[in-house]
Amino acid sequence: MDTRLLELLVCPICKGPLEYQRPPLHERAELVCLADRLAFPVRDGIPVMLENEARTFEDSPAADAPK
Repeated sequence: MDTRLLELLVCPICKGPLEYQRPPLHERAELVCLADRLAFPVRDGIPVMLENEARTFEDSPAADAPK
């Protein structure tokens, strides 16, 4: 993702800063708002900044995985 775009993007809920997390350090590419505890997905290099598409930090990837 373009670093200039990252400088312009803010959380659509609180207008706060976002942190770009991506593999290999993180499981998936997301823009994270620490204040709202929401992670917005980045699909094919495009951030999806919709509240209903965001996951909360309480969502655990392990909980979604089959056992």
